[in-house]
Amino acid sequence: MGGTILVICILLLIVVGAVISSAKHFKGEGCCCGGGGFVKIKGDKIKKVVAVKTIYIEGMHCGNCSARVQNALNSLENVNAKVDLKKQKAVVKLGREATDDELIRCVEKAGYTVKNIA
Repeated sequence: MGGTILVICILLLIVVGAVISSAKHFKGEGCCCGGGGFVKIKGDKIKKVVAVKTIYIEGMHCGNCSARVQNALNSLENVNAKVDLKKQKAVVKLGREATDDELIRCVEKAGYTVKNIA
């Protein structure tokens, strides 16, 4: 009987820990992709903005996810992106003409799905 209670207490602690960790993950506070630490954001200023596009993205769950998308987009020449994790979108300022297909390929190469570009 005492052993059963001990096992139940241990299982209860494991479940509580999992719930707390999951709650942080779904709020975007946990590091779900890539372990500890955060990905450093990269990007350059562009001199003249010729177009602005909004990319709606699926699959971002944490700060690391949004940083990866932002860095991927910012790696394109004359592109400056700002990703909003909560709204699941990236606002992209273009210093040159860029096709939607080019932006989609860039986001998908980083491992995420583009729902729409406006």
